Amino acid sequence: MIVSFVFEIEPGIRFSPQIMIKNTGKKLPEIDNLVFHLGLIEMLSYWKATCSPNIIIKAGCLTKKQVQWWQDLIIQGMGQFFYENKIDFTQQNFLTISCPQDETTALKLNLKKRTLIPLGDGKDSITTLEIFKKHKKPFNCFCLNPTSATKKIIKAVNCKDPIVATRKIDKKLLVLNQAGYLNGHTPFSAYLAFLSVLCGAIFNYKYIAFSNERSANEGNVEYLGKMINHQYSKTFAFEKKFKSYCKKHLINNIEYFSFLRPLYEIQIAKIFAGLPQYFPLFLSCNEARKTHSGKEKPKNKWCGNCSKCLFVFAILSPFVSEKEMMNIFGRNLFAEKKLLPVMLELIDINKIKPLECVGTKKESLLAFYLSRQKNKKGFLLDHLAKNILPKERNLERKARTMLRAWNKQNNLPSEFLKILAKIG
Repeated sequence: MIVSFVFEIEPGIRFSPQIMIKNTGKKLPEIDNLVFHLGLIEMLSYWKATCSPNIIIKAGCLTKKQVQWWQDLIIQGMGQFFYENKIDFTQQNFLTISCPQDETTALKLNLKKRTLIPLGDGKDSITTLEIFKKHKKPFNCFCLNPTSATKKIIKAVNCKDPIVATRKIDKKLLVLNQAGYLNGHTPFSAYLAFLSVLCGAIFNYKYIAFSNERSANEGNVEYLGKMINHQYSKTFAFEKKFKSYCKKHLINNIEYFSFLRPLYEIQIAKIFAGLPQYFPLFLSCNEARKTHSGKEKPKNKWCGNCSKCLFVFAILSPFVSEKEMMNIFGRNLFAEKKLLPVMLELIDINKIKPLECVGTKKESLLAFYLSRQKNKKGFLLDHLAKNILPKERNLERKARTMLRAWNKQNNLPSEFLKILAKIG
């Protein structure tokens, strides 16, 4: 199935991005409203080029409350974009959304009790897949624009018939970016939420299990009175809003949730440390995939210089041997003096937390501390021991508490909650 969208910005610049979902078959449920909503979230990648104060929708209908929901998503989910481009989103009439006013009834489908798990290249979705596999829960992988790493992970988890979608950005957008039009972060996990629900309807899956964790709830920096969170569409706040919106306006009996929500990143890292078969396969570095608006080809390997690389290195180190860490990253990142400012951004509450998918400052500090306690070596850990740890108290107790932590704010169905509780 191929879906094309049409967006237009002044002066008469038209975009026609596409999404192709493979092997959908001939018989499909009524999906027009689901496709319309996918177009709404796709729109943000093109709207941001000009940050127009007016969005005019002609392809479908929304109620006033739905319009408010979308305005809220744009303000919250585009926060990093506003911050980095110095845009004042607090001004009166910053954004209006105009469209035909009507309510669409949510679908009620006879969905099978099986789970669709969105899969990326990182440790979190791998952990979810392996837990489902171990407990013999029926599931399938869903991946968007799978990389070589994703394909290897699919093979390793023995997923025979994954659901695959290909998203094609209109190249005119990249040309505008290179010409100086506005660019920046969009709420990608919100895009995946709408796309996953569409695929759940097409392929008959009742459960949509993301792998977003508790750590995503912490923001990065305050801007114009609002906390900016790079991971907003991974937060429990977004999850609750989307779950409610989905039941009212998309499919009322599909279950969208995050399987790892009760856990911190460091707890997930401890579980992932028991899955060494994936060490050569996973890749969480976002720098590895960047094309810089189409100017470069993605490098597809750990850069070893960014905050994400250092964070992942730190949370795995207490649970993985030095030899295995070297095999994954190619070098000891704790020995890199140039990464000292990055470490301080990760752990210092007085600094802006890196605008990346990293854990809380508290767990980052505990990860470095636990690595030091495990006799891991390097300049960063020496600096930590000399200049930071003497000012901290009860770190051993805090580490034990965090590694046993359980967040009751989650949407896991009871049968999945019981499975994770035994592991976490």
